[in-house]
Amino acid sequence: MRPDAIRPLVKQLFKITIVGISTEFRGVITDWGGVLTTPILTTVRAWIEADEIDWDSYRTVMRRWVAQAYDIAGDTNPIHALERGECATDEFERILAARLFRTDGGTVAAEGLLQRMFAASERVPAMYGAIRAVRGAGLRTGLLSNSWGAGDYPLEDFPGLFDAVVISGEVGMRKPEAGIFLRAADALGLAPAQCVFIDDMEANVAAATDLGMTALLHTEAAVTVAALEDLLGLPLNGSEKTQQAP
Repeated sequence: MRPDAIRPLVKQLFKITIVGISTEFRGVITDWGGVLTTPILTTVRAWIEADEIDWDSYRTVMRRWVAQAYDIAGDTNPIHALERGECATDEFERILAARLFRTDGGTVAAEGLLQRMFAASERVPAMYGAIRAVRGAGLRTGLLSNSWGAGDYPLEDFPGLFDAVVISGEVGMRKPEAGIFLRAADALGLAPAQCVFIDDMEANVAAATDLGMTALLHTEAAVTVAALEDLLGLPLNGSEKTQQAP
């Protein structure tokens, strides 16, 4: 869908898409998985099908773990530990694999589980183009990502996209903890109120807003890019370059 077609929809959804408004923006901080890449659920479903994982067993485990992970008062679990770098990748894989089943009743292979889980993840050219355009216009750009320790970030892309990169497992904090947002803003040399933050998790958007950032809840590239254009007053999606794969 073209930006001029999506913009009226953005304006209709403005109140639920954008939280908090600052008067001057000097930087954009974005999540990685599910924002600059294929939606997480799409990626996971591809793995579920390829590895013949029983969906109910996966959903039972992950619903509880994810709910706890984004509940400030919730119990800690392997997701907390993995994202903070307190749990090794192979240990997390063993814990998760032991709780899953294959559709044929067999056991799930633990080794390489996370690599297989995210194998279908792909870059989103429109979002890549938007971040590059933001940076090209003179604003600072940063990555703030909760890592699942798979080591699959395309590090070769980062110099052309970001002025600063904050990965949860490398700093011992994770979203939605306040400290990691402050660290990301500080890495750009900016105050939180000078930053636009993009994430596909409502809890992370709320946490960023509480710290004074203006936050976009990402649902799809066209909506997010149009919202960024309106916030920043910049054309981010109009050139052929932004439409091409990076």
